[in-house]
Amino acid sequence: MLSENAFDTIIGVTIVKNRPVCLALMALGWLWVGIAFIGVAIPGIPTTGPIILAAFLFSKSSERFDHWLVTNRVFGSIVRDWRTGEGFTTKVKTGAVVTIVLSFGITTWFFFTSGYMRGLMWALAAGIAIFVVTRPTKPATCAEIPSPLQGGQIRQSRIRGACEPASPVFQPGTDPT
Repeated sequence: MLSENAFDTIIGVTIVKNRPVCLALMALGWLWVGIAFIGVAIPGIPTTGPIILAAFLFSKSSERFDHWLVTNRVFGSIVRDWRTGEGFTTKVKTGAVVTIVLSFGITTWFFFTSGYMRGLMWALAAGIAIFVVTRPTKPATCAEIPSPLQGGQIRQSRIRGACEPASPVFQPGTDPT
C-alpha cells in the first residue's frame, strides 16, 4: 500500500482558480459524500459512484477535502484504487450490477408508465453496468476468499503472492506428523 505522501506525489491535485466555481465544486463534492454515507447505511443506494465523483470534485476544489477523502478509513481505499487504476474486486462489481438492476427495476416499475422512458432508463442502466464490468478487476485479498477448510485460515504466500491454506490439509489415512 502507498504511504500518504507517496500517493500525493503520484496523483496530483489541480485546484480550479475561479473562486465561485471552486465553491460550487466543493458543495457538489459534499453532496455526493452525503449520498455515499446514506448508501453505506441503506442497502440499494450506491456508494462507490458517488464517492468517486466526490473525489473528482474535491480534486478540483480543495486539497484539504481531497486528502481527507483519500485517507478516509471508509472511503479512502475506493478512491485510491480508482485513481491508481486498480479497479474493483469481482465481489464489488457483482454487488454494483445487482444494485443497478434492482434500483432501475424498482424505478421503472413504480415511476414510469411510458415504454419510451422505461427503455431510456434500462439503456442507462445497461450503460452503467457495462462501464462497471469493463473496469479493471482487482484481485481479491486473501481475507475475502473463503477458506477451503472449515474454520481454517487463508494466508498470502510469500513466494507466489497466491492465497493458500495457513496449515496443510490433513488427508485421511496419512500421518499428520
